[in-house]
Amino acid sequence: MNNLYTEILAHQDPSQVEGLSRFFKTGKGQYGEGDKFLGIKVPVTRQVVKQCWAKTTFDDLETCIASEYHEMRLAALLTLVEFFKHNKKDVALQQRCVDFYLTHTQFINNWDLVDLSCYELLGVWLLDKDRTLLYDLARNGKTIWEQRIGIVSTMQFLRHGDLDDTYAIAELFLAKPQPLHDLLQKAVGWLLREAGKRDEQRLKDWLSTRYQAMPRTMLRYAIEKFTEEERKSFITR
Repeated sequence: MNNLYTEILAHQDPSQVEGLSRFFKTGKGQYGEGDKFLGIKVPVTRQVVKQCWAKTTFDDLETCIASEYHEMRLAALLTLVEFFKHNKKDVALQQRCVDFYLTHTQFINNWDLVDLSCYELLGVWLLDKDRTLLYDLARNGKTIWEQRIGIVSTMQFLRHGDLDDTYAIAELFLAKPQPLHDLLQKAVGWLLREAGKRDEQRLKDWLSTRYQAMPRTMLRYAIEKFTEEERKSFITR
């Protein structure tokens, strides 16, 4: 019995569906076009995962990750992260989690699905490994979501004081043909801002030779924590 699937369905709330559909831009031509919701908010999904992850199998995850429902896919990803976190000494199982994640990216198709899973899984996995994978995703990802995984996964490196990959991958996005999708601009700007929290002067130095080539949204996100005077200086220049 797939307890995760059953429990997620049991928590559906039709009164929330319209609001979530609007929030995640599911209308025609929007980035989440066609996605369906059960009306379950993230804290509730997390609670279900906490109760069910230990009894969930990879076969169960196959069912959940391929669901038409957004919350079911999120539950699968959060459960995968739990598998990964609770099996630190089982390298083979952790590798299986990473492989599952990378072979199911077609179902990781909205910003929350990316942001709530990638750096807790790929980011941790790659802390002591070659990180070419993230560069490949950022540069050649088939979707904006795969490309977003490439940059957002570096959050884990930032948390360990390693800023280099965030800046290097940000460079890849600056080299892409414009216009860059708004959700990628926001992701790169967000990670640059986080890097700046660790070393503000390095961010300022990096921006000083690149800000004129940056899409406006990316720049605004990157300089959000600067003083008002500093922000105006970058924007007006």
